[in-house]
Amino acid sequence: MTNAATAEFLADLQDALPKGRFRAVKAGELDDPRGRHVGLAAVVATPHCVDEVSTIARLCHAAGVGIVPLGGGTGLVLGQVAHSGPAPVVISLERMTAIREVYPSENAMVVEAGAILHDVQAAAEAVDRLFPLSLASEGSCRIGGNLATNAGGLNVLRYGNTRDLCLGLEVVMADGTIWHGLKRLRKDNTGYDLKNLMIGSEGTLGIITAATLRLFARPSKTAAAVFVVEDPKSAIDLLAMAQATVGEGISAFELISGVGLDFLTETLPDLRQPFEVRPDWCVLIDLGVSAEAVPEEMLLALFEKALAAGLVSDGVISQSEAQRQEFWAVREHIPVGNRNIGSISSHDISIPVSRIPDFIPEGIAKLQALGDVRVNCFGHLGDGNLHYNVFPAKGLDRKDFDDIRAAVKKTVHDLTHAYEGSVSAEHGVGRLKVEDLERYQDPVKLAAMRAIKTALDPKGILNSGAVLRAAGAT
Repeated sequence: MTNAATAEFLADLQDALPKGRFRAVKAGELDDPRGRHVGLAAVVATPHCVDEVSTIARLCHAAGVGIVPLGGGTGLVLGQVAHSGPAPVVISLERMTAIREVYPSENAMVVEAGAILHDVQAAAEAVDRLFPLSLASEGSCRIGGNLATNAGGLNVLRYGNTRDLCLGLEVVMADGTIWHGLKRLRKDNTGYDLKNLMIGSEGTLGIITAATLRLFARPSKTAAAVFVVEDPKSAIDLLAMAQATVGEGISAFELISGVGLDFLTETLPDLRQPFEVRPDWCVLIDLGVSAEAVPEEMLLALFEKALAAGLVSDGVISQSEAQRQEFWAVREHIPVGNRNIGSISSHDISIPVSRIPDFIPEGIAKLQALGDVRVNCFGHLGDGNLHYNVFPAKGLDRKDFDDIRAAVKKTVHDLTHAYEGSVSAEHGVGRLKVEDLERYQDPVKLAAMRAIKTALDPKGILNSGAVLRAAGAT
């Protein structure tokens, strides 16, 4: 488009919607959270309803203008950061925040895509239900973005990814038509599963505007514990013992490394940690049970059994909700400590659980052969999701390692692929991992994905360049 044509299109777009539906880009809102890229936008649209999203999409489709959907902007793989090519229309769902309906007896609720995750959790709690998706960014991320990326988080072990928490969707397609799929059914075998196709597609196949979400009974009692383990193998054996002993009451099972605790000591010294002497490895276990059970006693029994088996050497069990939150504060501040140190390269990977004990040290050895680095390996051990992040040695800066950053990423991803893992466990592909997808993904799956993209978005206007390389791009 020429400048004149762009100006004419934007004028027509604004004329088609009520006043107050467009704004300027806010400082930093389209920037890569890691500070490496800045996103583009011809204009930021702030529709108030699905029909207004439909109007925007219809006009963009007719003019061949790109669209980038924007949720809370917390994504880490440039899914919301179109940093090259023509400036797109950014559709922010910030005005579409309504909790439309809550059905406690059905364990379901209907929410708009711009609803903040914390507000969704609160709406569930108001009717004595639980929406279990839990992320460090839950105070700012939006449910539409969670669905678009199939977010994981802390409770996947018990409740599954966001895909498992969704019953139906309302979606605006590339040409502006609306798919009204907000069903509350657990069973609906009526052809292709369009819902699960949209979830995880990162805004490349349609714009999610509302969702029907699954709710659960709230655990009557909760408790948490931090147990010291010798190594990841002991942690995995402890997980198996915990599942056999406690069963489905385990909501989360998190692996924490001593490197991550060191980062907290270095950058957040006022944060209270569970142990005076920093362990090399520990696990955080969270338990939610019915009224009849006593979670602290269950965790104590697990500790004693694990101690006798040589799987743990020390541990702390929460004696109050405040202490449980202190344990979680340590886990949830690990990414903050990471940012304060400054990573050379960060990796969201998944590995078959039984192979994690071999993967972690092999990866560290390969990375330390590249340079003087530290590896902070932590994450959701119960579902095999590791955040395997590489940092400069103490006293050095990540800029000192710019020349090996690509080699670091390739080393981790090559090894992940060799271990039959995934180079994107829960963050998505975005624009950051398009080349990785091409390198490691099954070619038949890639071909099918491209065919689906062409069928649903023939002009390639929906979040172009995310997940799949844009047509004609190299």
